Amino acid sequence: MRPPGFWTRPPTHPLARLLAPVGRVYGGLTADRMDRPGAEPPYPVLCVGNFTLGGAGKTPTALALVRLLRDLGRTPALLSRGYGGRLAGPLVVDPARHAAAEVGDEPLLLAQAAPTIVARDRPSGARLCAASGADVIVMDDGLQNPSLTKSLSLAVVDGGVGLGNGLPFPAGPLRAPLARQWPHVAGLVLVGEGSPGEAMAAEAESRGLPVHRARLVPEAGSDWAGRRVVAFAGIGRPQKFFETLRSLGAEIVAEWAFPDHHPYRPGDWTALSALAAREGASLVTTEKDAVRLPAEARTAVAVLRVALAFADETRLRQQLAAAFPRA
Repeated sequence: MRPPGFWTRPPTHPLARLLAPVGRVYGGLTADRMDRPGAEPPYPVLCVGNFTLGGAGKTPTALALVRLLRDLGRTPALLSRGYGGRLAGPLVVDPARHAAAEVGDEPLLLAQAAPTIVARDRPSGARLCAASGADVIVMDDGLQNPSLTKSLSLAVVDGGVGLGNGLPFPAGPLRAPLARQWPHVAGLVLVGEGSPGEAMAAEAESRGLPVHRARLVPEAGSDWAGRRVVAFAGIGRPQKFFETLRSLGAEIVAEWAFPDHHPYRPGDWTALSALAAREGASLVTTEKDAVRLPAEARTAVAVLRVALAFADETRLRQQLAAAFPRA
């Protein structure tokens, strides 16, 4: 879905005020659910979540945490509910066999880094993670899902957006009232810069929580300077992708923003190809979008590959080492 524009306007916006009573009910129910005790997993769980609906950078954060856990001598597996996929699981994701329509786009990316399990039922998925050889489970999303007890939960925040108008869905982007969510997190991962994110960082620090500042950096060796491109993306905030391309020197002759997790169809590919041909430009998209493209399109589209880089990785390592000590 595309976030409605009023989510980033003041909470006094007429639509926000109209939907606020529904948001109070929805947010209250979600918060009550978060407070329920969860099942004990076979191994400790690191939850990478966010306070809001939509993208904040959870997937690159999860990938970065997998690398850090391995550096600490742990053997992680990733657990996802497989948003956008039709298979309920539990199952081990195989990028050579599964498609985004089956398991979702994010698990296909995660599976390139570590064993990845898709399971709507998280406790069943955790057992399969253990059976796959893991001794720590990294849960991509699931902060509001109480079915598993978590050893450590980190909330990811997009620094350029923050929490929007700060209201629960559908009046705003929050999944539950922020005050009810803070007790469930042990730290903040702030991705990118911006005053909305700094406001969140200040509140986290006032609560004694560490703030791990990070930014998305392009893969080494990629050269976009002077390239004429038609950029398209169906992610939480396509504009951030377009801004990254421009910062690398790409000449964007056209932008096409699709809804988050958009399932690309042959008609989309035909329209994009025609636009690129008219403009004499190359097509470029994100890694997450690339796995949703029709098979015939994947070799014809350039992909901007990025990774998450932390400003103070040592501090994050220390938090992980304390939460997941080696036996």
